[in-house]
Amino acid sequence: MPRIHGCDAFRVTMPRGRRPESVLVRLAGDDAVGWGEMAVRDGAGDPGAAWADIETRMGPALIGLDWERPEDVSAAADLGAREAAAAVDTACWDLWCRTRGLPLAHALGGTRTSIVTGARISPEPAIDTVTARVNKAVGAGHTRVTLDVRPGWDVEPVRAIRQAYPALALVADAGHAYTESPEHLAALEALDAYGLVAIERPFPGGDLAAHARLQARVGTAVAPDVGDLETLDAALSLQAGRALHLRLDRLGGLTAARSAHDLAYAAGWDVWCSGSGAFGIGQAAAVALAALPGCTLPSDVSDPAGGPVFVTPPVRSSGGVVGVPLTQPGLGHEIDEARIERLATRRLRLST
Repeated sequence: MPRIHGCDAFRVTMPRGRRPESVLVRLAGDDAVGWGEMAVRDGAGDPGAAWADIETRMGPALIGLDWERPEDVSAAADLGAREAAAAVDTACWDLWCRTRGLPLAHALGGTRTSIVTGARISPEPAIDTVTARVNKAVGAGHTRVTLDVRPGWDVEPVRAIRQAYPALALVADAGHAYTESPEHLAALEALDAYGLVAIERPFPGGDLAAHARLQARVGTAVAPDVGDLETLDAALSLQAGRALHLRLDRLGGLTAARSAHDLAYAAGWDVWCSGSGAFGIGQAAAVALAALPGCTLPSDVSDPAGGPVFVTPPVRSSGGVVGVPLTQPGLGHEIDEARIERLATRRLRLST
């Protein structure tokens, strides 16, 4: 078994541009290393608490742990559905696969050799700007677009996109911004007329009953925000949706995300996934996850072109397609460790 001798964590800042940050986890085994990534996002989670969780609990629990499969680590170290756990769990899978010479996608049960990609469009002050950005995404080959909507900025931009692209797979992500007020419900029901793939996160995540009531009123699949397997079980029981967005960071890593995929797939839900982080490791893990048979919708798995590259080959879309690495073990990418070391603003090292 790949006994873990060392756990390193790096808080790394992109050298230019918007300067996004990530916490990267590196696990050292007998003859291989594994990597995982947690994005540090404004207003999402507590990076300090995540770092402390790795330093005081997760990291020490991993050193010298006896394990046979990554699922054993998740249970023994009590990783849970935490954003920091996503980086640790992904690193365990990468280490385990590299030790055995297995591609991560195959180890998870993936059956695809390539992933069709989607893109996300944030709200803009002018509808013309939105349609121009959608045009750019479609021109790059993306076959699904997710548009962030909010009350008062929903039906009109969706109508404009649908008129310009009648066959485009379109998701409206409401970001928990709606209530069951008459005006909000009227807007959500109006969106149902535009052939959307899904209405994502319309209500606060804990209100699954509201999602179930909306799903009963619209033909479009509702995609509730799922942060753990218990919430997914409840959503399935309540029929609170018909689509699932697998977010690696929200679910706490590949182990939980694969279980969520299996539950949703068995229930006949459509699934797509995304990886977070600016350094390519989160995207590489998402590619492996999106290779699972139930991931029926285009996924957000590629890095934006033109930025710095920290994994080789880059996780880039070509004509709206990302290949699944099947000839190299683990994530299937080499990590530029020296560059990460240079850019790290904070570092933790635990070892035997």
